[in-house]
Amino acid sequence: MKRVVITGMGTVNPLGNNLETFWENVKKGTLGISKIDAFDTTELGVSVAGIIRDFDPTEYFERKDIRHMERFTQLAVASAVQALRDCGTDFKDLDIYRLGTIIGCGIGGIGRIEEEHTKYAAKGPGRISPFFVPMMIGNMAAGQVAIRTGFRGDNFCTTTACASSTHAVGEAFRKIKDGYLDVCLAGGSESTITEFTLGGFRTMKALSTEADPEKASTPFDLNRGGFVLSEGAAVLVLEEYEHAKARGAKIYAEIAGYGATCDAYHMTAPADECGASSRAMINAYQEAGLQPEDITYINAHGTSTHLNDMLETKAVKIALGEEQAHKVKINSTKSMTGHMLGGTGAVEAIVSAMSIHDDFIHQTIGFTTPDPECDLDYCTDGPVEMPVNAVLSNSLGFGGHNATLCFKKCVD
Repeated sequence: MKRVVITGMGTVNPLGNNLETFWENVKKGTLGISKIDAFDTTELGVSVAGIIRDFDPTEYFERKDIRHMERFTQLAVASAVQALRDCGTDFKDLDIYRLGTIIGCGIGGIGRIEEEHTKYAAKGPGRISPFFVPMMIGNMAAGQVAIRTGFRGDNFCTTTACASSTHAVGEAFRKIKDGYLDVCLAGGSESTITEFTLGGFRTMKALSTEADPEKASTPFDLNRGGFVLSEGAAVLVLEEYEHAKARGAKIYAEIAGYGATCDAYHMTAPADECGASSRAMINAYQEAGLQPEDITYINAHGTSTHLNDMLETKAVKIALGEEQAHKVKINSTKSMTGHMLGGTGAVEAIVSAMSIHDDFIHQTIGFTTPDPECDLDYCTDGPVEMPVNAVLSNSLGFGGHNATLCFKKCVD
């Protein structure tokens, strides 16, 4: 079996339009949630979101191409371009059929669907754009990244709601570990901050209705009231270790384990016995050859919904054992970014890798009131600087999807 390491990363999200800015803001505990100003939210009852500001697609595309590329695809391609620049090579020394692209997306171009349906309803089918379908479909981010890079190996889109990009990174890890690929651009992208999408999540009572951005996303807090919808993308360069070592690559961390399970229980609610979500964590650290006491930190799914935070806490206790669960550091990046749906797992994979690289665990911001049902160490008093040797990163998606990645320091 091959070893798999992370040698490049790129991201565009509410905390920054590149890796450096994003990580600086994470370390400072910056809030990336703000008032929605693109449309009137009065009737929605939801007024804040994690919005990407000042992203300029002309830095990455010709203007004619921008018109035919939905925003979630633009964000994915921009992240991939950044990641390849960061890793320091275009891999032209390798067989292009052993270079892959796996980009997760939960929803795709729903804004384009809304826009084109409005034209259809008002003026008939003849006014629908011929670019509607290729702009709308969720796999186009993966397709456009491959077109941009020329990678001709495995190319597909994982769509498992909020676990989409964690599954993408996990499947890319397996492709390299099992010898099918040498390199894979893996990650996810989402941009769904529209009136229609917000309305849908609002009617199912999933979103926070808090108008104050600083109080809207408060994972593990007693008064949490739902998640904050956000947009964002991240792409990681996963590379076979020996190739990376031979070229003297910068290595952020090693991906050593991946767990994927399903609750087989309910469309939206996690299973209250937590058997499947805890098994995903167990499978990930066992594949990495680790024990519960080896895990330094868990980047939690931590959505700020009542059920998720309570049951994820329970799952951690099952996966690590009660004693170790109280020793491990846990945080939620969503306290700063909100929830990027299909893009969030990849963004949190970057956080996990950077935490190992910098020996730094960010705080969970916005926390004020402890919840007796959430009684672990969620890093609510501030960031923690300590040796970070192994990390679990969790993502849970509607449909009962559970995915966990295990990262560790890369040593010979």
